[in-house]
Parts: sequence; structure tokens; C-alpha cells
Amino acid sequence: MTEIFILFGLLFLFMFLGIPIAFSLGITSVIVAIYYEIPLLLLFQNMVSGINNFTFLAVPFFILAAQIMTDGEISDKIMKFASVIVGKIRGGTAMVNVTSSMFFGGVSGSSVADVSSIGSMLIPAMKKQGYDKDYSVAVTVTSSTQGVIIPPSQNMIYYAIAAGGISISELFLAGFLPGIMLGIALMIVTYLLAVKRKYPKGRGYTLKESLHIIKEASLGILTAVIIIGGIIFGIFTATESAAVAAVYALLITTFIYKNMTFKKIKKILYSSSKTLGMIVAIIATSSAFGYVMAYLRIPTMVSNFFLTISENPIVITLLIILLLLVLGMFMDMGVLILLLTPILLPVATMAGIDPIHFGVIMVLTLGIGLCTPPVGTSLFVGCAIAGLPIEKSIKALLPFYLVMVLVVLLVTFIPSIALWIPSLAN
Repeated sequence: MTEIFILFGLLFLFMFLGIPIAFSLGITSVIVAIYYEIPLLLLFQNMVSGINNFTFLAVPFFILAAQIMTDGEISDKIMKFASVIVGKIRGGTAMVNVTSSMFFGGVSGSSVADVSSIGSMLIPAMKKQGYDKDYSVAVTVTSSTQGVIIPPSQNMIYYAIAAGGISISELFLAGFLPGIMLGIALMIVTYLLAVKRKYPKGRGYTLKESLHIIKEASLGILTAVIIIGGIIFGIFTATESAAVAAVYALLITTFIYKNMTFKKIKKILYSSSKTLGMIVAIIATSSAFGYVMAYLRIPTMVSNFFLTISENPIVITLLIILLLLVLGMFMDMGVLILLLTPILLPVATMAGIDPIHFGVIMVLTLGIGLCTPPVGTSLFVGCAIAGLPIEKSIKALLPFYLVMVLVVLLVTFIPSIALWIPSLAN
């Protein structure tokens, strides 16, 4: 167990000192490799092989597609579409918030992109209509987590890279029903709280207005249909679907919506390149870190540790979920997936959990961490938009946390929720 304390102790020390996570992972890997006389050449070979992966090509394309859709104002059309569906219900604007996140999550695959685009428009609108600030933030932030589970999902790609040999297509399909279930559960709690607090109903639309809105939004939503449909029917792989999504988004925002300019494209490419550079560095150094863990047999140690607590698969599964919930509060989701997958996947397999199913459990559970202090990135963005201190949002978030954990447990102990659609595609 000494190896675990040295490896993770150094990592947390460097992170505490404010060193960026990619450098913290790399420096820790090199120091531990020198200490345990692990050949450095093998370390650097693993860094290269970590990003020399066909699956990884999906990441830049999905980042680009999400940025195009955000800057191309597709989110605005999706919100109007959601308003047509649920806008007239009690707490209509809040319901639109959740439904928009469901559709936008299936387009962008990013929780933070969701909060930034949809939240920047709906949080001020909700405040203006008389919704409490903390409620507005809670709805926006928790509903944004649909983006990490409803395909396409960048975090699913990270899991596939870390797990090795896992089908991205199957992972995407496995996340579809759990993501929809999460959205429905959040809509229920949103509606019940809106009724209790007597929030207003949203506006209605005439048939002519509704048809116009549906027509405009359908082109944006079609992106998700192309991705999922193409994968299910074997037209293209998940990686190819990412490229198709990016090209399609650029075409409709440029030639149909006509709100994409050359200046915007330059900004999108610059922003996407910065994000991609950070991700490449993290994946490369986490691959080296993962090799050091494997060399020191840390996954085996962790598996044995879990067995000393209990051999009951249910107990082991609950312990894994608890660990993910706690760690998700303190570290970035993508980094945790890359670090924990090589450690926890063998434990999950030992407990009888299918690797595809475990990927859904991990992403869904860590998604809750995006809404929890002290490191919840989506929570920070949502509170910043609302001008609300984070500590004042916690009480309003509690019922949403409870519902999200309940969904995690249902998906965990009813595997068919995640595995049914992938089984149809096989």
C-alpha cells in the first residue's frame, strides 16, 4: 500500500500547490518511475500511445461541433422548441430549462457548454419572471449533467480510452436511456417544487408559431439523430459521427441559419484548439500515470482491499458509487475517469458489472460532482451567471441531488436500462 500513498500523495501535493493537472500527473509519474526504477522510455512510449488512438479522434470533432452549435445560436432555437412542448406547464420556464438541456446535451455532449449557453439566457429570464435565484441555478446546473451521459459524450470517450478495447458506439447507445431517465426525474422534481412555490406558467404559442419554431429547431436537433441513427444502423463509427456532426453543424449555421461568420469561425477554431491542447496533455500524462499504477500493481491492491471489506457484489458496488460521489466533489470529472477507470474497472468486473454498464455508472455518478462544491465546474458557471454565492445555492440543490443519486442507483441495479439499446444494435 506504500506505493499508493507515494503516488497519490505526490499528485495531490502538486495539485495543492496549484500546478496544472497535466503537469502534476506527468511530474508525479516521472518521480515515481525514477524512485521505483521504472524505465523512463516505457513511460514516454505510453504517453505517445495514449493519444495515438483512433478513438481519440472523436474528441476534437465533438469539441468543435459543440462550439459551433453554441456560437451558431442553435441553443436558442432548441429552447424555443422546448418551450412549445412544456412551456405552458406550471413552472414552464424551469421545465423548458430541463428539456432544453436534454436536447442540447444530445447535441453538445458538454455540461459546461450547456450551462454557459442555455443558462446565460434562461437564468436571467427565470429571475425576471419571479423564480428564486437559488432555484434557477439548481434547475440549470443539475439539468446540464444530461450532457455528460446523453450521446455524444466526451466523457464516454475518455472512459473508452482508459478502459481499452471498449466500444464507443456501445457506450453512446448505453447512455441514451439513463440520460433520458435523468431528464424525466429532474423534470418531476422541478415541477413539484414549482407547484409548491406557485411559480408562474409559461406562455403558449399559436399553431403557426409552433410549426415555425419546430421547423427551425429540427435542423439543430437532427445533429443528435444523425449521430445516434448512424451508429445504430452501422452507417458510421462514433469517431466518424463526430466528424459528420461538426461538418453538419457548420453547414446549417452558415448556409441555413446564416449566423456563422468568418470571424466567428476563427474564434471557434482558436477556442477549440485551446481546449483540445489541454485535453491532449491530460490524456498523455494520465496514460503515463496509468502505466506506473499498472507496473506497481495498484489496481490489484485496490481489488484486494475491496474484498477485505466485503465479497458481496452489492456492497462492493455501493462502495464504488460512494467513492465516485466523494471524489467527484474534489476533482475534475474527465481526470477522474482517466485515473480511476484502470483501478475500479477490475473491481467492477469482479462484482459482475459489465464494462459498458460500468462506464455509464461511472459517468453518471461523476456527473453529480459537476454540481457539487468545492470543484463543481457547472455549479460555478451557473452561480456566476445568476450572481449568487455558491453557499446560498446548496439548500435548493438538495432535492435535485437526491433525485440524481436515485437515478444512479436505478441504473446501477437494473442493468437493462443501460444495456437494452446496445443489445438491439448487436
